[in-house]
Amino acid sequence: MGRRMPRVYLIRHGETEWSLNGRHTGTTDIPLTENGEQMVKEMSPKMMGKGKLINPNHVRHILISPRQRAQRTAHLLFGDHPPSNCDFATDPDVAEWDYGKYEGMLTKDIRKEKPDWSIWDDGCPPGETPGESPQQMTERVDRVIAKVRAIHEAAENAAETPEKADYADVIIFSHGHFSRSFIARWCDLPIQTGYHFSAEAGGLAVLGYQHHTLKEPSLLGLNWYTEDALERR
Repeated sequence: MGRRMPRVYLIRHGETEWSLNGRHTGTTDIPLTENGEQMVKEMSPKMMGKGKLINPNHVRHILISPRQRAQRTAHLLFGDHPPSNCDFATDPDVAEWDYGKYEGMLTKDIRKEKPDWSIWDDGCPPGETPGESPQQMTERVDRVIAKVRAIHEAAENAAETPEKADYADVIIFSHGHFSRSFIARWCDLPIQTGYHFSAEAGGLAVLGYQHHTLKEPSLLGLNWYTEDALERR
């Protein structure tokens, strides 16, 4: 049996009022709903622990969006026992897509002004309240991926043999469009393919590598531990 390759656990924050009704929530700093908090609390013992999907002993770095909904999700998931031997960092690069003038709007309302609008193709317009373009979002997500891959490569290079490489797992607490963009770019796909991935509130995506090589980044699992997923299991 080959060695276990390092992973990235990409966790979208729990439910908020705006995630419930579909409003674009970028820089607006709103809290989790009561139900959102409960969902995350119930997730923790199911996904976190020795022999479970996320083994805290294998986690070396945690990156968290500055927004309180992501910060609170991280706090609730770990409770009073965060992983030891692990670096925590609030990283603006894992914040949600900046929607600019479209902040707080529904897609159907944006399309009253621009009928064929798509965040993936058009991004958010410049002007008095500028948002991010797909190219700007691509560049930001790529910076995060470069950080993660540098962590994984450093662990592999420091090992005497591949079998002795440190796990070097990374957890990212972020948002819907960021998560979908990250999955696309991790798999070396254009950001526009993020349209085809789903990132449910409170959902977990698992990314890593195939064939025991860092040259084959892959999506390993999507939307684990959402409320619907738990009901299906």
